[in-house]
Amino acid sequence: MSNTGMNMRGKITFYEEKNFQGRSYECMNDCSDMSSSLSRSQSCRVESGCFMVYDRNNYMGNQYFMRRGEYSDCMSMMGMRDCIKSCRMIPMQHRGQFRMKIYEKENFGGQSHEMMEDCDNVMDRYRMNECQSCNVMDGHWLMYEQPQFRGKMMYMRPGEYRNFRDMGMSCQRFMSMRRITDSC
Repeated sequence: MSNTGMNMRGKITFYEEKNFQGRSYECMNDCSDMSSSLSRSQSCRVESGCFMVYDRNNYMGNQYFMRRGEYSDCMSMMGMRDCIKSCRMIPMQHRGQFRMKIYEKENFGGQSHEMMEDCDNVMDRYRMNECQSCNVMDGHWLMYEQPQFRGKMMYMRPGEYRNFRDMGMSCQRFMSMRRITDSC
């Protein structure tokens, strides 16, 4: 594999037990159901790249952003109720601009605003009470349920998102958004 190909890949290793104990499963791609490889995953090491991990299969449920580092107890460190069930590698090769249109209501309803930069508070910046749908045109984003990039988060890649509830999120509105840049 060429050097450029190596830079595009991420690598995360999951462990059945806390503190990197028990059986392990190495992953360099998306994995929608880890149960065929591990009975559970309670700790992990991100060796390169960035990943989103989910507490339900098929990239559903609560989501957590993981960058290079060691996570010896995912359940307590991230407030997870259950172990990691699926993961998605975040591509880090985006070199263009970032563009996302956010909407106050589901199904692209209510007022809307196009974003190209991080927004720490949609109420302060756009006078929107909440964001319940969006269209990501360029780049990859993290959306947070609270201002100042706090609370539950959701990974958004290019596409239309008419209803966040369909993605298995308990939170259906978001108050801050951040671009995922090459900082992983």
